Amino acid sequence: MKRLVHDLIPPGVCNLLNPSTIYANNEVNLDEVDIYGFDYDYTLALYSSALDAMIYNKAREFLIQHYKYPQGISRYDYIPNFAARGLHYDIQKGLLMKIDAFHYIQPGTVYRGLRPVPDEEVLQLYGGTHHVPLHQVSGFYGKASHLTPHQFMDVFSLPEMTLLAVANDFFISNDIEYDPVHLYKDVSDAVGMVHIKGYMYKWIMQDLEKYIIRGDETYAVLHRLVSNGKKLFLITNSPFSFVDKGMKYMVGKDWREFFDVIIVQADKPHFFNDCVKPFRRLDSNGDLQWDKINSLDKGQIYKQGNLFDFLRLTGWRGSKVLYFGDHLYSDLADLMLRHGWRTGAIVPELEMETKVVNTEQYAQSLTWLQALTGLLERMQMHRDPESQKVLQDWLKEREELRAVTKNLFNPQFGSIFRTCHNPTYFSRRLCRFSDLYMASISCLLNYDLSYTFYPRRTPLQHEAPLWMDQLCTGCMKTPFLEEMTHIR
Repeated sequence: MKRLVHDLIPPGVCNLLNPSTIYANNEVNLDEVDIYGFDYDYTLALYSSALDAMIYNKAREFLIQHYKYPQGISRYDYIPNFAARGLHYDIQKGLLMKIDAFHYIQPGTVYRGLRPVPDEEVLQLYGGTHHVPLHQVSGFYGKASHLTPHQFMDVFSLPEMTLLAVANDFFISNDIEYDPVHLYKDVSDAVGMVHIKGYMYKWIMQDLEKYIIRGDETYAVLHRLVSNGKKLFLITNSPFSFVDKGMKYMVGKDWREFFDVIIVQADKPHFFNDCVKPFRRLDSNGDLQWDKINSLDKGQIYKQGNLFDFLRLTGWRGSKVLYFGDHLYSDLADLMLRHGWRTGAIVPELEMETKVVNTEQYAQSLTWLQALTGLLERMQMHRDPESQKVLQDWLKEREELRAVTKNLFNPQFGSIFRTCHNPTYFSRRLCRFSDLYMASISCLLNYDLSYTFYPRRTPLQHEAPLWMDQLCTGCMKTPFLEEMTHIR
């Protein structure tokens, strides 16, 4: 069976998925989209991994200097590939973990500090089950009380997860008693201070070339949309001076001419779900003006505001609007669920994960894993001792294969999209809150602006895979395969 499975893997399957593909959760016809909206950070502006280390180092410094944490924590350098987006953190137990779409903790992905927690101990900690009840999972926006786990959905959260793990590890390794709840709050506040005090903005503005990547592609996307008569708007939580400098670097000094409406310091997600804050206009220096806002005019900069006034003043409603952002909760959830806008999620991790999926090792491991599972399903009916011995050997091999495929993505937590066989909690939210998802907005350059994205009809458990694009693993998944060979 193993030889047969490997012989059945189609030639060239290991280079089938293109990192610049846009994937559809829902059918979207770009011909119907007249207005394109964008977040700024990790949407229009993508940042290099060097920024994560800077945020970590400064937050660690705050933790030691302002919160009087032991100096020994400074010996822990940033670990670039330790954490992954979408993880949950049990605040009371001090555990970082990966949870699937059905609220089950994935075995082998629970960490106390920098050390894995044995599956048997996890079962004891959670009352004999890997299940985390609905009322104990973080709230709608991923926020947590001191009683519920917090989900890290932001790309910026990688340094925070690493600092949490490091601080826990220091106290445990040195046998120092501490309260995990206090530790979580202190680390969260320390990372928050990096943003509140503007350190991140200062670092990026001082060395745009080091931190901002693919700026020329941002210009190409905006230029193409405007040239085709589309209206553009920007809604970001970042301040104007920061956005202005970054956009001048990527797009040019006349970048504001691309946008019909520009809103900074919007305070998302509150911008999308309440109608409290009015719009304020800023002058060309970024200073607040005092006039009442009766229209949102091109060339002007607006601060705060709310979506209800935005809709009233622009009339931009429903599926003719497509908004792109990286944070599933703060950027996309309300727009999808409350207002019927089309949404596009920017998932930078897609590029790396696609490269892993394209490797021969992954293709062979996954294909054999699926075949082995089928064998196990049939073998379990045989109760004689010899068959049961074979069954146990196969179960052990299946666990080893799962570990191999997990480690190809991230040795601690695996893929951000899958657990052993289920979608992750992150993946389920991605499907729920985004019509489209892609590695960067530059992926738009590969599609005609009248293109229709069709979601693949993946078979339900009770359906047979009878349509062509499901007969071979990965085949036919990428549109325009031949035409897209020139793409990065």
